[in-house]
Amino acid sequence: MTSEWNAFVNEQFTLTRNQNDKGLLSGLTFGVKDVFALEGYTSGAGNPDWLRTHEPSSDTAPAILNLLHAGAVLKGTTHTDELMYSLNGQNSHYGTPVNPRAADRIPGGSSSGSAVAVAAGLRDFALGTDTGGSVRIPSSYCGIYGMRPTHNAVSLEGVIPLAAGFDTVGWMAKTAGLLHDVGQVLLAADPMQTSPDNGHFARVYWPREAWDIAEENTRKLLLAAAQELLSGLPGHSSSGEWISIAPEGLGTWMTAFRSVQGIQIWEQHREWIELVQPVFAPDIAERFAWASTLKREEQSEAFTRMNTVRDSLRTLLGTDGLMILPTATGPAPSLHIQGEDSERRRSQTMQLSSIAGLAGLPQITIPAGEVDGAPVGLSVIAGAHQDLRLLQWVRQSAIITS
Repeated sequence: MTSEWNAFVNEQFTLTRNQNDKGLLSGLTFGVKDVFALEGYTSGAGNPDWLRTHEPSSDTAPAILNLLHAGAVLKGTTHTDELMYSLNGQNSHYGTPVNPRAADRIPGGSSSGSAVAVAAGLRDFALGTDTGGSVRIPSSYCGIYGMRPTHNAVSLEGVIPLAAGFDTVGWMAKTAGLLHDVGQVLLAADPMQTSPDNGHFARVYWPREAWDIAEENTRKLLLAAAQELLSGLPGHSSSGEWISIAPEGLGTWMTAFRSVQGIQIWEQHREWIELVQPVFAPDIAERFAWASTLKREEQSEAFTRMNTVRDSLRTLLGTDGLMILPTATGPAPSLHIQGEDSERRRSQTMQLSSIAGLAGLPQITIPAGEVDGAPVGLSVIAGAHQDLRLLQWVRQSAIITS
């Protein structure tokens, strides 16, 4: 039974195009996070008050239409954290989707339902959004592949925003091959994409700060997995180069990310929150309350930090560089995590996820094994608009290591 996983908001909602036209994704089904515009449907963004105060969409988001035209069938909308403002996947209004790979642990969020739908085999692939890690983290926790593209490489039209400067449309699949095929469809409209045939990635970097904050058992497993992955691919040594990317500390980067994100979130949602006075779970309410205290004119240092990180990492990676790092600090936390423990883990995780977020770079998380009986993910970040090349690289690595 699909209901045992609590992945779907509306499992019956279906959209399709002429199935006589064969496309790359013909015969495949997908779920979509409950934040996309779907003709005749009201997206709830994980909150009953949002659902109550919004009308059905008159059209469908372009990202969805592209998948439909490629032959895929949308079957069901999936759960999300409230207004996408969490990394846990827990929702006090609708319940927490069940992690199919570790039922006693959180699924990760905010694209929790999408990750669970894929990991449980309910759909071939799923769409989510990733602002601060909301595709990468649940993909890692549920043991599947997940892609956050270059910022603005996939259309965000018809997607409920969280923080427009960081929001991306991401996707998840059980195999690297399908992740690649979905990416070919979604990224086709990006004129800045470098051709996948434009040679090998020649340089590999290991950011010390990212590996240092991973839990010991996770670090050991992921280092071994990464070395195995690299050793079989043409054009790579098995070592790469260890570098320092954040002498000031990833905590400083994360603080800048959260500040800029918080400003954008409050500017986006202030009017609705003040008018409707929605009921949020305590942790979500606290985050919105904190965001409301931020003033753009008082956060110039955070914006400067963001621009510096963006320029530095884009220059470092260019068109032929890769950075390999843990997706999260460890496997998914317990379902019972809350309060200070939850916020501490969220902060540690965001130190890793904010790297690609600040720089607006593409990142893929790869299922790499288990620690303490739960999945962990290995991530690869490429330069801006190298998404298709990165997808092909990961696909090739999966073939070699399988």
